Amino acid sequence: MKKTLRSNFEPGSPRESTRRAQWKALGLSDEDMLKPKIAVVNTSSELAICFSHLDGIAKIVKEEIRAAGGLPFEIRTAAPSDFIIGAGSAGGYILASRDLIVNDIEIAVEGAQLDGMVCLSSCDKTPPAHLMAAGRFNIPTILVIGGYQPSGEYQGKHVDIEDVFLGSVQASYGRLSKETLKGMSNNAIRGPGVCSGMATANSMHVVCEALGMSLPGSAPVLANSPTMIENARRSGRRIVAMVLEDLKPRDILTVGAFRNAVAAVLSVSGSINCIKHLQATAVEAGVDLDIFALFNELGAQVPVLSAVRPNGNDTIEAFEAAGGARALLKQLAPLLDRKALTVTGHTVGENIAAAIVYDPEVIRPLHRAYSDKQPITVLHGSLAPDSAIVKLGLRGEGRQSSFAGPAVVFDNGSEAMAAIARGAVKRGHVLVVRGMGPKGGPGMAGPASAVVFALDAAGLQNDVAFVSDGQLSGLCNKGLSVAEVSPEAAVGGPLSLVANGDRITIDVDRHILDLEVPAEELAARRARLGPAVLPKSKGYLSIYQRSVQPMSTGAVLIKGERT
Repeated sequence: MKKTLRSNFEPGSPRESTRRAQWKALGLSDEDMLKPKIAVVNTSSELAICFSHLDGIAKIVKEEIRAAGGLPFEIRTAAPSDFIIGAGSAGGYILASRDLIVNDIEIAVEGAQLDGMVCLSSCDKTPPAHLMAAGRFNIPTILVIGGYQPSGEYQGKHVDIEDVFLGSVQASYGRLSKETLKGMSNNAIRGPGVCSGMATANSMHVVCEALGMSLPGSAPVLANSPTMIENARRSGRRIVAMVLEDLKPRDILTVGAFRNAVAAVLSVSGSINCIKHLQATAVEAGVDLDIFALFNELGAQVPVLSAVRPNGNDTIEAFEAAGGARALLKQLAPLLDRKALTVTGHTVGENIAAAIVYDPEVIRPLHRAYSDKQPITVLHGSLAPDSAIVKLGLRGEGRQSSFAGPAVVFDNGSEAMAAIARGAVKRGHVLVVRGMGPKGGPGMAGPASAVVFALDAAGLQNDVAFVSDGQLSGLCNKGLSVAEVSPEAAVGGPLSLVANGDRITIDVDRHILDLEVPAEELAARRARLGPAVLPKSKGYLSIYQRSVQPMSTGAVLIKGERT
């Protein structure tokens, strides 16, 4: 029986006849108008190297869709690269862009009632945005991974964007010359693609494959490499078959799939940003699942099997050569839901049955892991009634998992960095920086990662704990740093009540973040402060600030129920 496509309207109806007039003018034939209509979601941009190659990939995908009997329509969305769009509004546009992309795609795909999507996923916010859109619209979707950038060399040493980011803070503290920093910047990136470590982009690329939303062997991959090109070709062909099979994201984005994705993130000690992105995807896909709780549940079971920078010394190139996400899932097989369905139409177990781990030193087996200690932990307590996140990664010598000390409090990251520079932050302090959450930023604005790097540059990374409602870059993996404290300070969370000198206790192994102040004193402070008042914002960020939901939802925007 031939599948009825939602894009094929009743002949002669107002929708069909006006569409026919538009599409005939584009040169489409009567036969074209009956084909599966596929959105090729392209975030190409001349602003950032992360997206600069995607026009070429879109062309390949469209060619394969046509060859498979489909009709591709390329649509464009925002292309947010953290290091480019983070310049304005103290970085507030970064997280906010994720949800803008979802809604941008909705206007084109749902407005036009297209039949499927191929999403070209590159820098940090596009993979989660594409997953969220897939879950929301529930039409056949494949994500094509945009790949990582080749790193460079300077003065005989490896240099990448992580080195430049850290070096920029070190230079401001006199620990690195500005001339050396300039040389590093000039040589850190040698081609298109995302940051080359296991930061947010590559972590989310692994997530896409672990969820079953990308073809096996998709991640990580060198941008514009033959492997990436072939993955794009296969995805273009496969999406047409998915439409005809009616294989939809909500068939794939099950509880088992999310468990597999969380296990994968833990096993690579990936970016903490994956937590909110997976939670947001679950919300959009209608899956009733607490991703924050799942990280603690599986964190006690899943060991760390790889040590890619910034976690260890291995490169992302070595991880890909060892077999990438497919080999990782092979090693994790006993801990996975191998019956979870994927975009191939086959299960995870079937997909990894023939997978090969080419280097078991880079992607280790379960019995010989790098670490069996939980790399990412969700904390709760009187300072974080909802949640807070800490990443310790590979817990090497001197890496603290507990801390207690007096708070030194700042309402923005710039003030905190200035205090570090003048020596006002001392050993034994718990440095609190607030007002950097989804509503307070707004958009989680503020240089939270830069504050952590400033502590490192000042030689305090092991002697000062950091606590904030802001988010940390996936490149940030230093000291005892607690991020995304929720409820955030801007909505009256306990973080808003912390005063200089208050004692704060952090115990990662016990999952605790406590403010050691009597309840009656906190009540008195709350009374003095009065109702929470959000900071002023304008433009899109004011819309985001009014609409964004708590971190327990993954910071999604207000949305109606969808089927």
